[in-house]
Amino acid sequence: MNIDNKTYKKYAKAHAPSSPIVKDMLLAFLFGGGICAIGQGIILLFQNVFGFTKDDAGLVCAIILVFIAVLLTALGLFEKIAKHAGGGTLVPITGFANAVASSAIDSKNEGFILGLGSKIFMVAGPVLLYSTVAGTIYGVIYYIMSALR
Repeated sequence: MNIDNKTYKKYAKAHAPSSPIVKDMLLAFLFGGGICAIGQGIILLFQNVFGFTKDDAGLVCAIILVFIAVLLTALGLFEKIAKHAGGGTLVPITGFANAVASSAIDSKNEGFILGLGSKIFMVAGPVLLYSTVAGTIYGVIYYIMSALR
């Protein structure tokens, strides 16, 4: 059976379950905000209890959040949390850690070089590429606009 794109989209839309958008947005907001609140708590703990500077406490917070995300990914829990939290788990550092850890775990059976080494950034690689390109374009535009003043 060969159908065109328009017919397929109509068919898929008619048979796809509707998404509870308000519920999904609320859960993403709560989980994402929860991750950020935990991060802020870690920063305040290291600043006020251990006497770290703001920058050092932020660095420790990033390391702890990456470790937790990778651990949850390795235990198979991150995906279960993400199923309910949706985009809330994509708070940049935890989502990035999950993407890298997932690729590493999925390719571990193929060896360190051809598996892990070549596929660890399979998901995260495009993010790095396009964020670098976008940052470069933004920097050039900012430089030009600054020079014109």
